[in-house]
Amino acid sequence: MKNPNKAAPDELRPEYDFSEMAGGVKGKHLRRYRAGTNLALLERDIARAFPTDEAVNNALRALLQAAASIPRARKSLKKPPQPKAIRTARG
Repeated sequence: MKNPNKAAPDELRPEYDFSEMAGGVKGKHLRRYRAGTNLALLERDIARAFPTDEAVNNALRALLQAAASIPRARKSLKKPPQPKAIRTARG
């Protein structure tokens, strides 16, 4: 059994020359890293209702279809009415 009170020797070198190491590929995972991730953390109640990836995707697709079927109100091109200035009597 190792003595937990004894400090381990420092095995790190002050500098490493990675050009001499075999097998390394520069930027191997860069494209996937830059692409980001599509993971989302679900709250427990939501995860119980949608236990699989397929269930979550189906629910979101249904929501998108429902939202697309709702007619959207057209934005008015007119500016909203401005409040009238209040006149005060100076005395």
